[in-house]
Amino acid sequence: MKDTLGVLLAGGAGERLYPLTRDRAKPAVTFGGIYRIIDVTLSNCVNSDLRRVYILTQYKALSLNRHIREGWAIMGREMNEFIEVLPPMKRVSEQWYQGTADAVYQNIYSIGSEQPKHVLILSGDHIYKMNYGLMLKQHEDSGADVTLATIQVHPNEVYRFGVVGVDHDHRVIGFQEKPKQTELRSPFNPEKVSASMGIYLFNTDVLIPVLLKDAEDNSSSHDFGKDILPRMAADYRVYAYDFVDENKKEALYWRDVGTLEAYYEANMDIVAVSPVFNLYDEDWPIRTHQRQYPPAKFVFAESGRTGTALDSIVSSGCIVSGSTVRNSVLSPDVRVNSYSDVDASILFSHVNIGRHCHVRKAIIDRDVHIPEGTTIGFDPEADRQRYFVTESGITVVTRDYSLFENPVTVDYFTSE
Repeated sequence: MKDTLGVLLAGGAGERLYPLTRDRAKPAVTFGGIYRIIDVTLSNCVNSDLRRVYILTQYKALSLNRHIREGWAIMGREMNEFIEVLPPMKRVSEQWYQGTADAVYQNIYSIGSEQPKHVLILSGDHIYKMNYGLMLKQHEDSGADVTLATIQVHPNEVYRFGVVGVDHDHRVIGFQEKPKQTELRSPFNPEKVSASMGIYLFNTDVLIPVLLKDAEDNSSSHDFGKDILPRMAADYRVYAYDFVDENKKEALYWRDVGTLEAYYEANMDIVAVSPVFNLYDEDWPIRTHQRQYPPAKFVFAESGRTGTALDSIVSSGCIVSGSTVRNSVLSPDVRVNSYSDVDASILFSHVNIGRHCHVRKAIIDRDVHIPEGTTIGFDPEADRQRYFVTESGITVVTRDYSLFENPVTVDYFTSE
């Protein structure tokens, strides 16, 4: 990977993940208690020995920039290694990023200054484990100009993906962008379809002229999946790399967490007894920046009150006091007070659940104080009067909710 430059796209508005993205970039959203979504892709880079990475930011990137600065300043520039944030500079355009290809095009001088042989385009909002070095090896062995990563999906899922037609040599022979249905089938499994994962490996001497040409095309939406790659199939050697999963589970794991439902399910995937997405694999660690908190604490085992957490992730600084937590993810510095019950929920940092609360199938944003006696997730119509509720019944409680409530004031170490 020495001659490869990673370009991680982290500038999207994340509209489908609203309201979690109202105040933050999508890749900065909490995942798995202690992580941010972007940590998964950056960990793939480090584990793949990819040591030069540009992160292209744009939308509400303050917390994302801070997280990268505090948690990922681990490379040495003297060794020509870096993980560096590139904000929009409008050096070659007067517009903000118009699409994935335009974002890379607007940073074409930064890419050129590194003189990489290959450029790996990545997304900052996917959950998966992948060794990019294996993709690079196939790319070089096949003599490809560009290689895109694909995953096998069932034909009834194709409406969610860009679909790729490939031959027996893995060469791409066709594209379809989120079709309602498709006749394309994988030559390696006729019951499956090859779907694009949004990961593209280019030879730099091919990428640069392609981007320059696309930038001059007013009819283009300047997107790799919609415009760049379909047009390249006829004139360039475009190949597909079939996803090899480092997650070491029976089923391949790759999740686009661009919607609240997908985000919620990805978090629930990690709290099972045998987690679908394994955070505990020492051979493929997921790293992040962690602030200093005391250990998690479970208190009260008398008078019928027991602080317990079952099938849950409980981060540092949490106190579960005479309450029950099940099938949930608790981020750092969360308090769940006596007689409360939290089930199938995701609690961001500094959340305080007051006494006698019942919370089910909810996402509670950071710094929210839930007043004593509150019930969330049992009556969707009542919840919609105060919170954001998805069609599937996930209740999202945002930070502005606490502005109109009196936070529960409790001495968490000595009181209930």
